[in-house]
Amino acid sequence: MNIVEDLEKRGLLHDYTDNPEMIDALSKKSVSVYCGFDPTATSLHIGSLMPIISLARFQKYGHTPILLIGGGTGMIGDPSGKSEERNLLDGEILEKNIAGITSQLQNLIDFDCGTNSAKILNNNSWLSKMNMIEFLRDIGKNFSIGYMMSKESVKNRINERGISYTEFTYMILQAYDFLHLFDTEKCQLQIGGSDQWGNITAGIELIRRMRAQNLWGITFPLITTSSGRKFGKTEKGNIWLDPKLTSPYRFYQYWIQTNDDDVIKFLSFFTFLTEKEIKEIGTSQKENPEKREAQLELARLVTSFVHGNSATESALRVSDLLFTGNIDGISEEDLVSVTNEMPHTVYENDCPILLIDILTETGMSKSKSMSRKDIAGGGIYLNNERITEEKTEILDKQLLFGKYFLLRKGKKNYHLVEIKN
Repeated sequence: MNIVEDLEKRGLLHDYTDNPEMIDALSKKSVSVYCGFDPTATSLHIGSLMPIISLARFQKYGHTPILLIGGGTGMIGDPSGKSEERNLLDGEILEKNIAGITSQLQNLIDFDCGTNSAKILNNNSWLSKMNMIEFLRDIGKNFSIGYMMSKESVKNRINERGISYTEFTYMILQAYDFLHLFDTEKCQLQIGGSDQWGNITAGIELIRRMRAQNLWGITFPLITTSSGRKFGKTEKGNIWLDPKLTSPYRFYQYWIQTNDDDVIKFLSFFTFLTEKEIKEIGTSQKENPEKREAQLELARLVTSFVHGNSATESALRVSDLLFTGNIDGISEEDLVSVTNEMPHTVYENDCPILLIDILTETGMSKSKSMSRKDIAGGGIYLNNERITEEKTEILDKQLLFGKYFLLRKGKKNYHLVEIKN
């Protein structure tokens, strides 16, 4: 099976150049394939996972991924899929964004696997050297206004809110990227989301005109959930790949919460499981839906791909802690990560500490009298142990890692207290 057949079986082919030469080349030799990433933030989000994982798939089939950071085009902004003009970024912010995204991509694709090791390039290194006269004379003359306005990315913007000349030229700049990569890296294939088809075909047309070569493009479908919501969007905003912006625990939970109607499709899209393995998981899921085996496998595999096995195991322990109260095997790093998921109080008193005092101080109980009632009713837990004695003191020996203790009221009301002397 070649990469195109693999993508087709996974439901990942939206548009592609219907060219027998492409299928033949991807089946028999190593091809350089590129995808662009605009540095609009310091981190990518899970909307970027499809092209990243797809590049990894191409690499597994022996092809060479080129990850293009839009240091030049990022100064302009891609109108594709956008209803309004992007804010222009200044140089300092752009450099910070480029550094963050570059670091992430280097951890997700193999840059040391021999002849098809991945490469990261920044298009500012060639776009910044081109002056306007050269650009208009050598590149711009190959595009008619009618051709550009026929592209969906431009047409939609003109019909909705209009488009500036700045963003109007984005298509030509991306087309030139493809030409440059063909000339310097022998790149023959560009991939991207379905909203990139117009930009990709513009590059193919430019190379056909200037180099008399027929190159190729592949786009992936827009992913939506069974409820119609755009994939990756939550009430709290984007799910980021940066663990500082979205903790591995929160990232893991996003995938765990995948709807039953979507989970098998997402296993095809976002993991490297085979068709047979996915079918087996699907069968097991139908027989025992309450076990949510498909969601557990999806969350484990995608979190491991993005954050590594260690962070995934930590996310599993934190999940166990928050859903069962179990602190066995919890590390100090796990507890620190929990501070983003529950109320956290830094307490500057030395032990011993009266439990009724800390319950009131943290707001878990509204008053000392309510603290006593909560304890007497059996609803208060200290480090997962039920406390029934209202005069209980928290001692040094009960501190986790010498400075933490975990309070719980009822089943899910947690509070982490950190002792700071």
